[in-house]
Amino acid sequence: MATSESYTPGHSQNATDFMLKRSVQTHGQFFLPYLSPGVSVLDCGCGPGSMSLSIASLVAPGNVVGVDFGASQIESAMSAAIQAGVQNAAFRTADVYALPFENATFDRVFSHALLEHLSDPQRAVGEMFRVLKPGGYIGVCSPDWGGFVLSPPSAALTQAIDAYTTLQTRNGGDVYAGRKLGVHLQTAGFDDVQMAARYECYPSLAFIGEYLALQLEGAGEVTSATTLREWSHAEGGMFAQCWVSCTARKG
Repeated sequence: MATSESYTPGHSQNATDFMLKRSVQTHGQFFLPYLSPGVSVLDCGCGPGSMSLSIASLVAPGNVVGVDFGASQIESAMSAAIQAGVQNAAFRTADVYALPFENATFDRVFSHALLEHLSDPQRAVGEMFRVLKPGGYIGVCSPDWGGFVLSPPSAALTQAIDAYTTLQTRNGGDVYAGRKLGVHLQTAGFDDVQMAARYECYPSLAFIGEYLALQLEGAGEVTSATTLREWSHAEGGMFAQCWVSCTARKG
């Protein structure tokens, strides 16, 4: 990420706990066919490392390198790797716009929930293309906020969601990044671009409500934060988010 950008979720304990619930098996299923023993993988925007570590278990004796702009996230990822006894995963702070690797270094490049936070995702995808070996595969995944299923609906809830999308846009991100992934990969020079979409239905409304409310609260959107908290305790509610994934090959 560039210094002019701001990562909307932040790095609070709540945000970190939210990310730690993810693994490649739960959130990166679309890329599982490309992960086999012996391949090397770069995980861009690895956060606290849970997805990187789950990838490491699938590609051993191959290795995984996770990179993130947040130093605190890299520290968390390194600690998690040590605690889990994972030997084939390494982590380092890096800028996705200027990856610190030689051309054609990795067999696979993976990135989940990163591109939607970047002001220039095309530039980042270009860097991913550069460090991927010819014949290698990339897999990226981002949400698209144009496809929410929210229940029970209300005007106040719509305003709260709009406040969050405005916040992410102001921070340099794109809440409609999902639908643009294929174009980004094609423009970068990738072949065999394949797109798919799925919904993630969050089992705990209270958890996702608090996750979003804390970010809004930090931006001074107190009314919207309160709306989300109150809504998250509704009986029989639903928060389903559209995620778009895209895979491609470097010729």
